[in-house]
Amino acid sequence: MRMDVRSALGHDAALSAVSVGGLIFVISYLGGILVKRSLLALAILGASLSSAQAFTAGDWVLGRFQDGNYWFPGVVQSVKGSNIIVVYDDGDREVLNRRTVRPYDWKIGSQIECNYRGAGDWYAGKITSLGGENLAIIYEDGDKERTTTAFCRSR
Repeated sequence: MRMDVRSALGHDAALSAVSVGGLIFVISYLGGILVKRSLLALAILGASLSSAQAFTAGDWVLGRFQDGNYWFPGVVQSVKGSNIIVVYDDGDREVLNRRTVRPYDWKIGSQIECNYRGAGDWYAGKITSLGGENLAIIYEDGDKERTTTAFCRSR
């Protein structure tokens, strides 16, 4: 909502109310530059708030297992406040803080690491095909494998 007003000194001014992530911000300005900067800052804030609040049961996500350095794929089982229960694709289950969960974003060309033939050794490679939990990877040494997301992770 925007409302044009005249200030006590006779200057043209405007008030804008913007809702971002359930919060309402009121911006008053005398010139266009301030509003552009303010709206840009609110757009950035809104993007970060909405991505931080977007998880619901059933979402496919990446979680930092045991707060480690790697992101493992899983599905949100439930959300309670800042805690998200994730069931990883390999069957493990963990309660995570929102900061250790992000949307699943693997695609063809993504750099990941997979547990080669499920033998316990992790190697880096690139996704060459992807369909749900099934993927093909070409490892940095040239080996290729068809596997599932349950055997893969990313940094």
